[in-house]
This record gives sequence, C-alpha cells and structure tokens, in this order.
Amino acid sequence: MIVAMATFDFADMVVTFFALLGPQKVLVSFGRLARVLDPRSRRAVAILCALTAAGIGIGLALAAPWIAALFHISSPALELAAGLVFFIYAVGQVFGIHFDPVERETEAEVTGDADYKHKVMSGFRAMLLPFVVSPLAIAADLQESLSASDWGTRWAVAGAFAVVSIVDGACMLAFGPMLGRLHESVLEVASRLLGLLLAALGVVIFLTGLESLGVLPHGH
Repeated sequence: MIVAMATFDFADMVVTFFALLGPQKVLVSFGRLARVLDPRSRRAVAILCALTAAGIGIGLALAAPWIAALFHISSPALELAAGLVFFIYAVGQVFGIHFDPVERETEAEVTGDADYKHKVMSGFRAMLLPFVVSPLAIAADLQESLSASDWGTRWAVAGAFAVVSIVDGACMLAFGPMLGRLHESVLEVASRLLGLLLAALGVVIFLTGLESLGVLPHGH
C-alpha cells in the first residue's frame, strides 16, 4: 500500500492523507496563483478547490469497490500509475517545467479585463493535479477504501480525506495574501526543492508497486 496502516484508526487516516495531500504540497502551487489573482478570485479558487477535492475523495472512497471492479484495477496498478504520474510532475517542478499553462494564462488575464468566472476557472484548472485530483492522494483514498471491511470504515476514510481537503482550503485562504506578496524567485526555489522530494516519493511508490507484483523482492 502507498502508506501502510495496521489498523483503520481515523486519526491515522488523517495523518496519512495529510502527508500525501497536506498544505505543504498545496501551498507552493497555490502561491503562483496568489501572485496573479485578485483577492476575490483567490478566495473563490481556494474554496472551490477544497470543496471539489473533498467531494471527489468522499465519492471515490465510497465507490471504490465498484470502481475497482468496473475498471479491473488492482492495488499494484494504482501504485505504479500514481508513482509514475507524480514522478513526471515532480521532475517538471525540479526543472521549472509547468505542464499546465493555465498559470501563465491566468497572469495574462488578470492584467487585462478577464471576467471573474473565467479567472476562477483558470485558477481551478491550475490546481487540479497538485490538489484537486492529486495522483498519490487519490490512489491512497482508493486503496484504503478497498482494504476496508465494512461501510463504517469506508465512511471514516471518506471523512479523513474531506478533513484534510478542508484544512488545505483553510490554509489557502489564510496564507493566500502572504503568498501573493512573495517574490517569484522564492516560490521557484520552494517549488524545485519540493519537486525533488516529491520525485523521490514517486519513485518509492512505483517501486512499491513493482514489489506488490513480485517483480522486485520485498524490502528492495
């Protein structure tokens, strides 16, 4: 599993999702948007992203058995896919490559006369991969739910994911003004350092998937 858990304790689940989807991973990406969005749009993006991420996490946690059966998804497949996608995304961060050009589009729009709704949706799209549909968090959400033995535990998984998503949104609202005043070079340094750490995490998850498939010995 992406994060091994001996028991399905709600606090442990919150810690698990906090490690995979906490503010430490979200705020750097949001900082880029905070520099170019006006305060009203920035608050709207934070709230929309948090609520959408929470809704997706709850839906996937509750529907995990049917999703896995419909798409014939196994835990090793989730680990390989999540590790690979996240590794590619993190390497892009390290080299300053942004796969989603929405951030640049948003900056151009804010300096012009773009309407409020379009700015919010542009910011929302820029936060999809780092927050709303983070590969590692989604994979962990599905895996924890698939490992659950009853509906009570699945609801606990859904609740833990939602709690972390709301905490992320609250941090985006609280720290947005400060992030908006940071120099771009500070965000670039933070982004590349975080990218290196996330790339290593992506490799670990990918290797865990190979171990689960028996391609690599356990403890490799």
